[in-house]
Amino acid sequence: MNPSKNLQEFETRVEERLSSWKKMNFSRRLWDKDPTLWASPQTPGITDRLGWLNLPELMFDKIPEMEAFAENVKAEGFTHVVLLGMGGSSLAPEVFQRTFGNKNGFPELIVLDTTHPVAVNSLEKRLDLDRSLFLVSSKSGTTVEPLSFFRYFWNKVGQSTKTPGRHFVAITDPGTPLASLARERNFRRIFLAYPEVGGRYSALTEFGLVPAALIGVDIRQLLASARQAVENNAFNVPEDEALGIVLGAALGETAKRRDKLTIFTSSSLAGLPDWLEQLIAESTGKDGKGIVPVVNEPSVPPHEYGKDRLFVSLALVSDQAAEIEARMKALEKAGYPAIQISLKDKASLGQEIFRWEIAVAAAGAVLGINPFNQPDVDLAKELARQAMAERKEKTLKAAGIPDAISAADIQELRPALESWKDLSQPGDYIALQAYLPPTEKITQALQSLRFDLLKRLKVATTLGYGPRFLHSTGQLHKGGPNEALVLQLVDEPALELEVPETDYSFNTLIRAQALGDYQALKQRGRRVLRLNLKHDVLGGLERVRALLR
Repeated sequence: MNPSKNLQEFETRVEERLSSWKKMNFSRRLWDKDPTLWASPQTPGITDRLGWLNLPELMFDKIPEMEAFAENVKAEGFTHVVLLGMGGSSLAPEVFQRTFGNKNGFPELIVLDTTHPVAVNSLEKRLDLDRSLFLVSSKSGTTVEPLSFFRYFWNKVGQSTKTPGRHFVAITDPGTPLASLARERNFRRIFLAYPEVGGRYSALTEFGLVPAALIGVDIRQLLASARQAVENNAFNVPEDEALGIVLGAALGETAKRRDKLTIFTSSSLAGLPDWLEQLIAESTGKDGKGIVPVVNEPSVPPHEYGKDRLFVSLALVSDQAAEIEARMKALEKAGYPAIQISLKDKASLGQEIFRWEIAVAAAGAVLGINPFNQPDVDLAKELARQAMAERKEKTLKAAGIPDAISAADIQELRPALESWKDLSQPGDYIALQAYLPPTEKITQALQSLRFDLLKRLKVATTLGYGPRFLHSTGQLHKGGPNEALVLQLVDEPALELEVPETDYSFNTLIRAQALGDYQALKQRGRRVLRLNLKHDVLGGLERVRALLR
């Protein structure tokens, strides 16, 4: 359905942008995969990352094999499908599970995208390994997190069966180390995706559709919906009528003065913002520019928001969305630009995914950036690898990495928080980076802390669990505008969980990832405070809240 929008003072600028795009044949050039829409013709990593434009057509031929595989898995009585992934390989499947649920008789999908040992151990206890199927999902086939998860659960499954490969499926690009590993260990199945599609644009490839089929989602209907979006944004549709391009012009033009894109959804679409967050942040946050997606933020009255916000709502027609509609009207009345999007049914999710992919690519052209690379994600990965190699405390201190401040030491904690808080300026945003177990209680505590910071500092707030956010908003934190006020939260889990076939544990891995992220932030001149909650995460968070109040 067509979105309604009230862009306030940005209406004219968006109209002018669409008019200029008409004159330059933006749509035709997009479908011709013209890299000069974003950069010089010699810029690598653009033309070979535009394969997503053709997915709604290309993937239709692959539907029968995915559906047949899903029926086979169902018939064998698997109760859980566990996706071992990170970033682009894990977020779309999570949206499909949260939006559609698993159909009667089909297994439930669980996404593992945290290296925290407590979370890995908790998942293992939850599963019946004899009735669990593991999807090892990695585009490059070298991503450390899914490979570590694989080694851990391969070892566990191998303790009860001589044919553990029957419980494993690989989803990767052709010719990757993961594809070779899967063949060597006789995985049940290997799905090879189109290499011309980047991770965050892979929702409609095997990375998203195989997990969707396994839980009983009608992927044929999902792709048919995406086909509708292709028609709405086809090369022969005028730019000011192409829904994705119009949305992209609005996102890009408003971001020049209002770069905090705040997203609300109705209940049935509650899983969608996390996928949008990665698509937007990782695509646009670079070269000192970017759009800051603000998702799942506690709400406050309109007058408590800064003047750096654009609001977008997405609602399913059948949902009771009166509260969101009232909120959006109040925001418009207060002078905020706002866009309201309605979906007629859940299957329209395919159309919405493709619309936003077009929109974010178009917004990148407005901002003058390459939306298909992620240079600062790669920096954090490299620094994490170095931290893994320099595990001893003396080596880390020699490298200039300070100890995190203990949340149990009030005398040290109070001035550190005050100094950090005083660095806040209008137009900034809070980035809570939680290298903690993503439990319901911890999430609630972090959301309460987020609300306190929003009320106290009057700036936008974001929350991400590490290392998951490193593959999404982590790019924005380091490569986007220097607006992030970062609070990195770590703990010291009592449980030590080794990764089989390696010389490290999950404890070592998540610690190195936090340290690598910290170093990358400091290299980029970001304002960051590291707090160690030690063995009492909830108590430490409450002490932080009390001091901030």
